[in-house]
Amino acid sequence: MKAALIESVGKVKVTTVPDPTPGPREVVVKVAACGLCGTDLHIREGEFAPRLPVVPGHEFAGEVVATGREVTTLAEGDRVAVDPSLYCHECRYCRTGHANLCERWAAIGVTVAGGAAEFAVAPAANCVKLPDHVSTQDAALIEPLSCAIRGYDVIRSTLGARVLIYGSGTMGLMMLELAKRTGASGVDVVDVNPERLATAERLGCSRTAAGADEFDRPEGWEFVIDATGNAAAIQDGLGRVAKAGTFLQFGVSDYAARATIEPYKIYNQEITITGSMAVLHSYERAADLFAAGLLDPSVFISDRLPLDEYPEALDRFAAGIGRKIVVTP
Repeated sequence: MKAALIESVGKVKVTTVPDPTPGPREVVVKVAACGLCGTDLHIREGEFAPRLPVVPGHEFAGEVVATGREVTTLAEGDRVAVDPSLYCHECRYCRTGHANLCERWAAIGVTVAGGAAEFAVAPAANCVKLPDHVSTQDAALIEPLSCAIRGYDVIRSTLGARVLIYGSGTMGLMMLELAKRTGASGVDVVDVNPERLATAERLGCSRTAAGADEFDRPEGWEFVIDATGNAAAIQDGLGRVAKAGTFLQFGVSDYAARATIEPYKIYNQEITITGSMAVLHSYERAADLFAAGLLDPSVFISDRLPLDEYPEALDRFAAGIGRKIVVTP
């Protein structure tokens, strides 16, 4: 079959690899669409994936075309979205309800072959059936939405809160939609990309700016969310948290990124600094919210490219062009 392959650090190509076969409790999915993500860039740069080469793609959906001998919950022809998370279910973190921090953490499209291919294999337990009205090609958005929902689980947002979001790419926009849904009294968005800010305005944020100083809010925001992973944005955001507020590190930073904190201020103002890692008990909820129309795919998906153009698609994503880019095998 045809697949994208991150062959070595910085080297990506589309090539032919063996067709996958399902294990006893696995299915083979004919991929309809696969989204690109910042994680894919980190893998290309030699981070995250423990070894290369690997077929990327952890945001995907498609049709079941083969099932393992022990699979009873799915059948050929079922349309599914796939949770890429692979947990050991044995380590302390799995046993204490923190499987996303699994000591043997793995993921489809990160540590094993993923959905940037014509076919992908996945545990049947990781597949969520799609209702008839949901497009399979749009359902690649469910995985990033499940990560955003996990972020909101972590911060425990309250009604009437003021929210500041750094970044209006796909993930920042999803955070915007969740903030609106969870009763924020205002959502301000910071980005240096005017086109992306225009999309945030289209989705109904309160205000947009290239820098938070333009908002003139010296008391800060109850919730500050970084969806960029950019060290400068993170540093600025840490200073924008209101008393008793929370800063959420949601964007994926380079390993070398650093920011400084003021320990006395954290103590004296009871500020919480926390993070959110991938998916945890949120994929099914994301599928339900997506089916209920939380996101407009026509707004979130800016580019649909053939799988043959995966290397170019990754370059476009790295350059900050568009919003969500998906490839279609």
